[in-house]
Amino acid sequence: MDKAAFDKVFIEALEIECVIGIYDWERKIKQPIALDIEMDFDNRIPAASDDIADTLDYKAVSKRLIEFVSASSFGLVETLAEHCCKIILGEFKVARVRLKLSKIGAVRGAKAVGVILDRSGA
Repeated sequence: MDKAAFDKVFIEALEIECVIGIYDWERKIKQPIALDIEMDFDNRIPAASDDIADTLDYKAVSKRLIEFVSASSFGLVETLAEHCCKIILGEFKVARVRLKLSKIGAVRGAKAVGVILDRSGA
């Protein structure tokens, strides 16, 4: 991506149910997580062409993550978040991704807890 372009494509509060957690009871149920994702992408090309083929297709990214996360079974949110970043960087030609993974209702009194990762492609 041209250094002059600092565009982002984002997905906000993508809610998915999955098996996540280290406790025995967590291994037997699906719990909701939410993903907030920012992806670096030069939007000048799709803006000029007005062609969906030139975009970073946020629907395709969302579908891929829903498919992966809903079938996953990790103990740690850190592990799940890292895998999600690898999918985005590897499959969607994104140079950089910032991903916030929230485990909804995991701690009494808190709306959510989780991690924020900032990763760049190789």
